[in-house]
Amino acid sequence: MTTPAPVNLTDALATFDEVYSPRIVARVNDYDVRIAHTAGEHVWHVHEATDEFFLVLDGRFDVALRDPDGTETTVRLHRGDTFVVPRGTEHKPSSPGGAILMFEPTGTVTTGDTDVTLPAHVDRTAGHQL
Repeated sequence: MTTPAPVNLTDALATFDEVYSPRIVARVNDYDVRIAHTAGEHVWHVHEATDEFFLVLDGRFDVALRDPDGTETTVRLHRGDTFVVPRGTEHKPSSPGGAILMFEPTGTVTTGDTDVTLPAHVDRTAGHQL
């Protein structure tokens, strides 16, 4: 058996510049641990079958949430903050700049179950290998 090597998140983030284009840094059972740079607005989307966990590694990260009645609220997160978007909750991340860590089932697509036109800076992916 080969012992896996540790991954330094600061070093890993330095290997790419794209925003909202997560890299898989580890797998835990059937879950990916992903990191991403953030800047600008993502898109409104929903993950019907899974919660989405965020840990802010650097900067600020906001998550707008939309209730079924259309009411919107925004959760503002700073370095060290964690937040879970419950499954089935429509949400839209945004950031003035920073980095996040996400924990979600392998194969979860960053734009959720929504098929929308994406801005050029948002990557529709289930994560890229580091």
